[in-house]
Amino acid sequence: MEFENLVKLIQTVSDSKLTQFSYEENGVCLSMKKEKREKLVAVNSSAEGVTVAVPQVPALEISGDSLGSEEGHETATEGNVVKSPLVGTFYVSPSPEEEPFVKVGDLVSKGQVLGIVEAMKLMNEIESEYDGIVKQILVSNEQVIEFGQPLFVIE
Repeated sequence: MEFENLVKLIQTVSDSKLTQFSYEENGVCLSMKKEKREKLVAVNSSAEGVTVAVPQVPALEISGDSLGSEEGHETATEGNVVKSPLVGTFYVSPSPEEEPFVKVGDLVSKGQVLGIVEAMKLMNEIESEYDGIVKQILVSNEQVIEFGQPLFVIE
């Protein structure tokens, strides 16, 4: 399955009401499962003194492993955010022995490689969508990341 189709498939399953999905092609098996975890958040209306419970969106799991925690999803309000185009493992450098692609404070240009995401044994370069200075790196080396997760803030 091509990378773009895989990303579309993951997004479609995430947006649907499906709770489980399996797909096999050419010996590669993909299995996705959404756990029905609803967290209720109490919202207090000061006008009438009424408390309302609001359900939150359920989490998505792939092959039974959690995709990540809520940490690292908070981003600065200033700057442009580069988000992950896919689910996978993030790497800051081409190999463990080499220097990171970028560090905080580095000047980057549009199209410059910021990191790598490994998905299904394929290494996918994450390129900057903006010209500017790296203000924040929101993920760490070898961290499992999810689709749409903020990775970098560039001013």
